[in-house]
Amino acid sequence: MSAEARKLRRTIIIDAEGAILGRLCTHIAKALQEGFKIYVVNAEKAVVSGEKLRVIEGYKVWLRIKTLRNPQKRSPRRPRTPEAIIKRTVKGMLPKNFQKGLEALRNLKVFVGIPKEFEGKEMVKLSSVSSEKLGREYITVGEIAKALGWKG
Repeated sequence: MSAEARKLRRTIIIDAEGAILGRLCTHIAKALQEGFKIYVVNAEKAVVSGEKLRVIEGYKVWLRIKTLRNPQKRSPRRPRTPEAIIKRTVKGMLPKNFQKGLEALRNLKVFVGIPKEFEGKEMVKLSSVSSEKLGREYITVGEIAKALGWKG
């Protein structure tokens, strides 16, 4: 088997449409630790379960937290785009103080919509993380990002 064929076998394209964010990211983090290269498309269509206002307020509280050193001048960078929200969620599930966690995160690419390079390719839709079985309210990551100031 050639190196290119082996590389294609270790690549996964995941469609995040209708997937619950936390459950989706646990599957992504596990696959990244196993050495897969992961592309996530339709990032803005992933969902977070809960009441819309409560979820948005939870993310906005995160924006108000400042540093102790100089709270007027700087604060930590907070994700506001759907891509950054998903990447940040996966980053929290990877090993923190080890090089393998950083290397795994480099193998993750997240996109809003479906890029032209992935049109027509086989995409994985994880049935175990689907929001169809969710019998309660939910909000999409795109709506959260717009509430945080994303202009997409």
